[in-house]
Amino acid sequence: MKLVEVEDHMIKALEATQRSFNTIRTGRANTSLLDRIIVEYYGTQMHLKALANISTPDSTTIAIQPFDRNTINIIEKAILLSDIGLTPNNDGSVIRLNIPSLTTERRKELVKQVAKLAEEGKVAVRNIRRDAIDSIRKQEKSSDVSKDESADLQDSVQKLTDKYIVKIDEALAVKEKDITTV
Repeated sequence: MKLVEVEDHMIKALEATQRSFNTIRTGRANTSLLDRIIVEYYGTQMHLKALANISTPDSTTIAIQPFDRNTINIIEKAILLSDIGLTPNNDGSVIRLNIPSLTTERRKELVKQVAKLAEEGKVAVRNIRRDAIDSIRKQEKSSDVSKDESADLQDSVQKLTDKYIVKIDEALAVKEKDITTV
């Protein structure tokens, strides 16, 4: 495994962690809250974005306007079954989600949830490190690289790991601040 590949995998782990952060609500309307919602449409699992126009008319409302009016009830059902904790208001053509302001207790819960997501991201980065170091050790055993090269490569992989763990921590700090700011 090359260092470029290792860094590429770590970048993807960081991006996945940031996407997970975007699905956590912060008290302001954000369409990315609905990114994980899957709707069953004629026997096919589809993302909500593929079935409707999603917008934020103001800071406390998300509007969902289905492309096909016949899907409004299945979209509403999918939102109710999801874990976002919002109740949809259906007026027949548009579904509105009102984002209530967060209580202090709920903010603390969300901070814990974000911290858990950050830890999952760090675990992913550490797994990439483990796989890369195992690969380097195998190359050393098969005499493809010298002991010095192996040590240098392992050191480089560790530096990349540290760099991406710090980036995840920075993203966590930003998200926590976003959640705790009233």
